[in-house]
Amino acid sequence: MRMDKLTSRFQQALADAQSLAVGRDHNMLEPVHLMVALLDQQGGSTVPLLAQAGINVPNLRTRLGQALERLPRVAGQEGNINV
Repeated sequence: MRMDKLTSRFQQALADAQSLAVGRDHNMLEPVHLMVALLDQQGGSTVPLLAQAGINVPNLRTRLGQALERLPRVAGQEGNINV
């Protein structure tokens, strides 16, 4: 993936998703990590777009949090993440 072709906001969301995965001892960067990072991004366009589409964003955020809790944890990975 060519990171230079992505917007700076999306690059930041990927970095935040990776930090989230590492912080939760997940060894894989999953779509749920990225979606949470996009929802948590200050000033981003994801939340307004979803709200405009009629999505219950707080409920979505809760369900994504539950999905994160169900992901397997790996001890001793030292920040190594696979996509």
